Amino acid sequence: MGVTDPAGPVMDRDEVDRALARLGQEHEAIETSLLALQDHAGRRLLEGAELTGITKERWTTAEASITLLWAYFDAYTDALRSAREIRSRRRWSSRDDLVELTELLRGESVTVAGSATATANAPTLHGGSGRLSEQFTLVTLVDRMNELYATSLDMVVAADAVWSALPARIDLLAAELQRTRRLAHSVGVRPGEHPAGDDLERITRTLTNLRSEVVSDPLAYWVPTQGSSAPGGGRPDTTVYDREARALEDVRREIDAVLTVRQDAEQRLVKLRDVLSRADRTLAEARTARGEVLAKIAATEVPVVSGPPTVLQEQLATAAEYRRHAQWHRLSPLLESLEQRAEDELLRARESLTAVTAPLAVRAELRGRLDAYKAKVARHGLAEDPFLIERYDAARRMLWSAPCDLRVAEQAVLRYQQAAAELLGGPRVPGPREPEDRGGRGT
Repeated sequence: MGVTDPAGPVMDRDEVDRALARLGQEHEAIETSLLALQDHAGRRLLEGAELTGITKERWTTAEASITLLWAYFDAYTDALRSAREIRSRRRWSSRDDLVELTELLRGESVTVAGSATATANAPTLHGGSGRLSEQFTLVTLVDRMNELYATSLDMVVAADAVWSALPARIDLLAAELQRTRRLAHSVGVRPGEHPAGDDLERITRTLTNLRSEVVSDPLAYWVPTQGSSAPGGGRPDTTVYDREARALEDVRREIDAVLTVRQDAEQRLVKLRDVLSRADRTLAEARTARGEVLAKIAATEVPVVSGPPTVLQEQLATAAEYRRHAQWHRLSPLLESLEQRAEDELLRARESLTAVTAPLAVRAELRGRLDAYKAKVARHGLAEDPFLIERYDAARRMLWSAPCDLRVAEQAVLRYQQAAAELLGGPRVPGPREPEDRGGRGT
């Protein structure tokens, strides 16, 4: 083989034929890819859209790259056609033909000429400034086309993915938003009058702005996949959409609550009146019981019973007024608050009654214990024992007298229990704090 510079050793006929076959396959693959890019729905949308922001910047570059791609492809096609023509001159190519083919197939024999407009915005192979013409080998030209194709396709696919995903979802959410607005208006939930009405206004503005931004600058809502080299590797950024969808769902639940109030308002108001009435009756019973305790129980602290809170009755009247005027959006939160506070008030009244009547409960327990021991003694034939009768009568006088000193009465009951236990031979009942009568049957 002879030597050429800079193409290297002269190719033989078999090498030339194999190179032409490979280049033909590459030419067909590149042409198919370029035509697919030309017909890509995303590219057509980009050509017709009024773009802004990062999408406008990247589309300017991508559009120039696509123009340059076709210029490169045309030059590649011409070089391949020339090589095929030279190879077809003779069945057995001469040495001069092989030298010419080697230079064409391996040397920097491809010149790409273009206008400044076509190349100004397109990136160059090594990142330098664009030139009106460039020299390539067929191999470097293919690499260059692959590079430009990948970056252009990545931009087109990303923009198309965002346009395919977000605007339709935003439109569906906006339609749901309109239905919710009409429903909200029917129950009096309006901006400036109810927080849910204000939320609907804010969601409307956000969705309107979001759709406008997505349409004009889709790449601002694209999240590339880290480490992915595939064109279009990433996903649409739905953060804003998802947030507003959740906000609308919250508003829908609020509207549903208002609708429920409209349906159940009368029943809930009746129940509220009943709960508050029970609380009032319980407090009244506690006040009566307190007077009884003070009269019947001596030396004890009895808590004061407060009166019913008038504010709940006032709010109940306000709730009834809201219902009469169909102000459901105001009635809803007021009913929820009233229901909780009414239950709390009933619980407070019951606790007050329990606290007030505790001394009476203690007295009743002591009376029951005394009578239970008396019955036990009678079953064992000791009902007529004078000592037990004396202890029983002493305890009974204290428990059935008014006012009753519970501490003294409890000691008397314990003394009776202790005496009964000693006579019955059972376990000894712990005696009262006073040590009197611990060992004998004397008075």
